[in-house]
Amino acid sequence: MKASAGRNVVVVGTQWGDEGKGKLVDWLTESAQGVVRFQGGHNAGHTLVINGVKTALHLIPSGIMRAGVKCYIGNGVVLSPAKLFEEIEGLERAGVEVRSRLRISEACPLILPFHVALDVAREAAREQGGSARIGTTGRGIGPAYEDKIARRALRVQDLKHPERFADKLRVLLDLHNHVLTSYLGSARFEFDASLKPYMEGGKVLFQPVYDDAMRQAQLLRPMMADVSRELNEAHAHGANLLFEGAQGTLLDVDHGTYPYVTSSNCVAGNAAAGSGVGPGMLHYVLGITKAYCTRVGGGPFPTELEWETPGTPGYHMSTVGAEKGVTTGRSRRCGWFDAALLKRSAQVNGLSGLCVTKLDVLDGLPTLNLCTGYELDGETIDILPLGAEDIARCKPIYEVMEGWSESTVGVTRYDALPIAARLYLQRIEHVTGVPIHMVSTSPDRDHTIMMRHPYLAD
Repeated sequence: MKASAGRNVVVVGTQWGDEGKGKLVDWLTESAQGVVRFQGGHNAGHTLVINGVKTALHLIPSGIMRAGVKCYIGNGVVLSPAKLFEEIEGLERAGVEVRSRLRISEACPLILPFHVALDVAREAAREQGGSARIGTTGRGIGPAYEDKIARRALRVQDLKHPERFADKLRVLLDLHNHVLTSYLGSARFEFDASLKPYMEGGKVLFQPVYDDAMRQAQLLRPMMADVSRELNEAHAHGANLLFEGAQGTLLDVDHGTYPYVTSSNCVAGNAAAGSGVGPGMLHYVLGITKAYCTRVGGGPFPTELEWETPGTPGYHMSTVGAEKGVTTGRSRRCGWFDAALLKRSAQVNGLSGLCVTKLDVLDGLPTLNLCTGYELDGETIDILPLGAEDIARCKPIYEVMEGWSESTVGVTRYDALPIAARLYLQRIEHVTGVPIHMVSTSPDRDHTIMMRHPYLAD
């Protein structure tokens, strides 16, 4: 297969994250010369299985596992230097060359220890106050984006100027320590061991934060770049680029199950703003969806099943699908496929095609339920509404479909799938209005059915 030169593809999750984007990004990277992260931070979690070896990535684009491919962290990403180097060192121990291939936008806002402290303290305060936890990863993502939007963030480029960095850091610490101690009561919380070197009496200390940042600055400098310019130049020279989304559409701060969402835009349109390319450079949008639904953390989930009781379909999905979060280690909630939810995702992303992952997890279930719409306040609707309050009141409307007993693990041809599996996929296409172009039948890179390749022009 020869890819069309100068073609760019965006990969986004269409549910609540954990759809299997990492594998697909890695697989598609054989047709790309560059892979770009454009939002989120190290709250992402991609598990890749290549030749039976499992690798977890959180911040670095999945394309790093392909020798010779350049990887870019765009301006829309919030960057924790500490976690970046932790990840780099882990990859290097595994024999992956990283530093010469990784380019980091100077405009990335930094995640620093006080952001993590704020994240953890807020969730603790919500819980103590009797409110539901948002279910954040506790990694400082939201507070870092808040500083960005408030125009007070420290950015990667500030690391090149120690005095400027110190002045801005002092101002930020005055503000955030006041919130930590006076509003959140941080002195009474027990913080993780990783934060203790930076804290005293519930406050974050200037000197250890500053000293760490200056050490990291020297290591980061060779990787700092004008990512927008480099991506545009690569495109002008005929390179294929892959834009890798983190989290999922229903966690988008504008279009997701607000307020149980992340703090960035996870939709395809943000690939342009979060990396510095024009929207006309995005040629194809691939939506990744599981053959069922999962969610980590709080928030409404209309098709959720009982997933902790042995013998139930939800338990089957949870155990066979190994549904634990890569980043958090938390068990994922499991439920039936929600086509009405996917219609919302298709709408806000402008999906060109779908890749259905984990089809093999459904092997052995005698019947399957497919949600085609909801009852909401006595009315029937066929698309997921906006906001957590309305979604929580939705009662799913199901179609019952025949399951299959044959194994689909490792199948690489569509016509080799059981007839019931093909009918299930066809019904998903019909209800959502989006063609299925790829199907994944195991975590392994090569266990993928291809009906239409995203890097081939129409």
